Amino acid sequence: MSSLSTTIVCNSTTPPPPKPPPPPPQQPTNINTKNPSNPSLADKLRPLSLTLLSDPPSDTKPRLHKRPKSTWVNPTKPKPTVLSLRRHPRAPYSHNPNLRALSSLSKSSSADDSAFTASLDSLPHLSRDDALAVLNSLRSWQRSLLFLDWLKSRNAFPLETIFYNVALKSLRFARRYDLVEKLALEMIDGGDALKPDNVTYSTLITSAKRCGRFDKAIGWFERMYKTGLVPDEVTYSAALDVYGRLGKTEEVRSLYERARAGGWRPDHVAFSVLAKMYGEAGDYDGIRYVFDEMRSVDVKPNLAVYNALLKALGKAGKPGLARSLFEEMVSAGVEPNEKTLTALIKIYGRARWARDALALWERMKANRWPMDFILYNTLLSMCADLGLEDEAERLFGEMKASENARPDSWSYTAMINIYASVGKPEKALALFEAMLGSEDVAPNVMGCTCLIQCLGRARRIEEAVRVFDVAIKRGIQPDDRLCGCLLSVLTYCEGEGEAEGVIACLERANPRLVGMVKMLWEAKEEVGFERVKEEMRGVLNEAEVDARRPFCNCLIDLCLNRGMRGRAKELLGLAKLYGLYPGLQTRKAEEWTLDLKSLSVGAARTAFEEWMEGVRGESLEGLPRWFAVQTGAGTHRYSQGLGSAFAAHVREVEAPFREIEEGNGRFVSTREEVMHWLRSWVSSAAAVVVA
Repeated sequence: MSSLSTTIVCNSTTPPPPKPPPPPPQQPTNINTKNPSNPSLADKLRPLSLTLLSDPPSDTKPRLHKRPKSTWVNPTKPKPTVLSLRRHPRAPYSHNPNLRALSSLSKSSSADDSAFTASLDSLPHLSRDDALAVLNSLRSWQRSLLFLDWLKSRNAFPLETIFYNVALKSLRFARRYDLVEKLALEMIDGGDALKPDNVTYSTLITSAKRCGRFDKAIGWFERMYKTGLVPDEVTYSAALDVYGRLGKTEEVRSLYERARAGGWRPDHVAFSVLAKMYGEAGDYDGIRYVFDEMRSVDVKPNLAVYNALLKALGKAGKPGLARSLFEEMVSAGVEPNEKTLTALIKIYGRARWARDALALWERMKANRWPMDFILYNTLLSMCADLGLEDEAERLFGEMKASENARPDSWSYTAMINIYASVGKPEKALALFEAMLGSEDVAPNVMGCTCLIQCLGRARRIEEAVRVFDVAIKRGIQPDDRLCGCLLSVLTYCEGEGEAEGVIACLERANPRLVGMVKMLWEAKEEVGFERVKEEMRGVLNEAEVDARRPFCNCLIDLCLNRGMRGRAKELLGLAKLYGLYPGLQTRKAEEWTLDLKSLSVGAARTAFEEWMEGVRGESLEGLPRWFAVQTGAGTHRYSQGLGSAFAAHVREVEAPFREIEEGNGRFVSTREEVMHWLRSWVSSAAAVVVA
């Protein structure tokens, strides 16, 4: 733990969040549960040691006939104010033969509830301890309630809180929160004899959390504070988890720090909650805070904490620290499970660390670490992202030979995506046909989308249309990704016949999008800008957020294919107006940059021309020394298409932008070169207009 913590501290210039000083001492107060005014949340969470003390009554006289029981206190360790984890002790097993017979009957699954009730009526008088022993031995929540009701009807002895607590735990195990809440309200209405204690509220909170009723869990936790009860370790961890799941980061931090100030020692669950919360937010300083807190209380991470910290570092964009944490975990003797390896593979894939991911795969097999089909699918998805065809085929073959990790529809989809990325439509079609002929694997919308995109790039338009028809007959519902794919295929069509087939498919999936395309094509420049803007807004509002930018890219490409450059510029302006191309242009003192990585080929050409027109209108003194264009460069066959297309375009227009070696799709030019070319570019454009 210390090595990685030191690494994290050294790699950041921001100091860890300071621990808040303990609040100033206050006068001890008595908690009056009948006071109608509710205290604030800060008052509820103030140091708990101040709420446990009360002034002794003045009329109390010491008992002289009985010496008080002595208690040895370690002077080096002060007594904590937070309750230790002490639950109700299980009552000793009774030697009464009738009770042994009833216990055997309660464990039998063949006996029905009527036989169980009849056995209860035949029992002699039960003492309190015997009744508690029977209630503890019942494994069925139905019989726990039956026995509790039977005890209430017999009225042999007054029932105490512990009887209800045992029944509540049985209901919690069965995830019957409706009955849990009903029984808890019965306790509250029962007066002081059935007053809920710490165990009661802890059971209520954890039961609501297990059933996903987070609002109820928060309500019981706040009600617990109003009664003056002190949460124990389990209750604190459960409450932190609930606040974290609800995204209440401020409440989590406040509750954690005030509980720590009151003497609470956090456990592994609490640190897992904090790591997950800071990871979801991508807060690297918060993750460092978790490491510092674990070191301060000398808590060694377990597997759950390691998994939470790995996911957090991945979402924070720290693959190097995630790798160091994994190595530290293995060195500490903690064996990773499927969740650990899946999280690490996702981190490597997101960081495009192909070599580390494949080395981890070989290490999994050598150490025989557990691998399930989710982990296999994660590996396949990583291979698809990085274009690793050979490795993916070997992995897919291992899945076919495996008994516990047989390929599912997502495994086939990942392989189709890999073949699509490297431009092998024949292999992608073969896998799709294998899915159609299989009884265990059914095609899904993602697999059809990848295959149609692959066939469209290969100019096999009729086969792409046939795949769409098969998908519809199989009951697959087209989504916005598939609609964007069809719109992209439409840009590859060369004749009217091919275009009509794709438009017919798109008409069945998104009629309004087809109306937009026909309006741009048929009316051309006769349609006013306001009508285009209105129709564009309607199409984008009905689309998913992730599909809006691909829609705009394809519509701009379609306009350029029909020679409608003015309309393409209008669509680009609308896309920028709607915030679909953030960070397209950046200006610094020494360099102006145009980032085209999120654009299609046609949209990139349109954006470049618009950028140069803007540069031409600037004064020479306000221009920077350098101009740069970013197209990006990936590992897929088609991911490099934008860079090569832009290089061809600048050669065609004789623009002075040249690609830097190993620049990952970066083209640069000087101010003098750009201005000289712009003068000649304007002259040639004017000559074309005159001609």
